[in-house]
Amino acid sequence: MDPKLLAEKAVEAKSRALPTYSKFHVGAALLCENGNVYLGGNIETSSYGLTICAERTAVFKAISEGERSFKAIAIASDAPGFCPPCGACRQVLSDLCGNIDVIMINHKNEIDVKKLDELLPYAFKDDDLSSANK
Repeated sequence: MDPKLLAEKAVEAKSRALPTYSKFHVGAALLCENGNVYLGGNIETSSYGLTICAERTAVFKAISEGERSFKAIAIASDAPGFCPPCGACRQVLSDLCGNIDVIMINHKNEIDVKKLDELLPYAFKDDDLSSANK
């Protein structure tokens, strides 16, 4: 799928977000290897720690539907520039999706594409867990 098309789906997902407190809308569109796309919006509660980001919403929806192979995620927000995933989302994406493309879209409909490993160069990975058990 063309990165611009996936970015458009992230903008669509942003309209479904529920940022009750921050008023900061974020949408994500996760592309699976088989072509399926899962959308997610950020959802806030009065206890910010229980809030979930758009990226994790999309990933968890895909995983719960049996998806295990991913190609890219697009992210759109209310920020004037490009909005990368937060640290928690970077770790979840690394653990569950691997080194996928991260497509960020700004208000001018420009896109910036990075590999996840560029955004999280020293990710804690499965190998770190197995070396701890030796």
